[in-house]
Amino acid sequence: MTRPTVGIFGLTSCAGCQLNILNCEEELLALTGALDIRDFLMASSENDATCSLDLALVEGAVVSKLDESALQRIRARSKMLVALGTCAVCGGIARMSGARPLKDLVKVDLNLPGCPIEKHEFLSAVATLLQGDTPLLPEYPVCTECRMRENSCLLTEQGRFCCGPVTIAGCNARCPSYGVPCVGCRGPTKEANYESATELLESRGYSPSETDRRIQTFAHVGGTQ
Repeated sequence: MTRPTVGIFGLTSCAGCQLNILNCEEELLALTGALDIRDFLMASSENDATCSLDLALVEGAVVSKLDESALQRIRARSKMLVALGTCAVCGGIARMSGARPLKDLVKVDLNLPGCPIEKHEFLSAVATLLQGDTPLLPEYPVCTECRMRENSCLLTEQGRFCCGPVTIAGCNARCPSYGVPCVGCRGPTKEANYESATELLESRGYSPSETDRRIQTFAHVGGTQ
């Protein structure tokens, strides 16, 4: 059976999502056995920069003309393109400086958020894609995962600024479980209720301008202004 050809790329980013792929350790051997990775500059100095790809995994936001050209070339040679990480999905922190997510320029077949991506979510998504199916990723907020873990709510019970109500789940509420409020690093849920979140934060003493600024750290979204 022919293995799917794959390319893993980085635009403007910290390369943390690519590093997390390399950190899959034991699973990496099985992954490379199932995939024909042709183009992965972070992992190899010998790459095929022109071959057709069944799957392209692209990390980072579009900040420059070089990024834009690189993304267009990747899209042109790929049957399927996955936005890898929050920068690629919705702009990430660089969005505050005018960076654009991949979807603003090309068709994106799957969004895999995270800053960086979650190892288990990445492996599960790739396995599902190899089977010809579309991965089912969480669409509910981090608050739901907090409830599943029976965490005390840092926002309603302690009055601490938490982006959990409008941030997409998938991290198993890691930060709130350690008493650290969610900063929204996975990006917004599809139907985030910013009006309700803003009202709740205002009731805890946060101004609309501060709420807007902090909610939009990782993505330019609904906000309050």
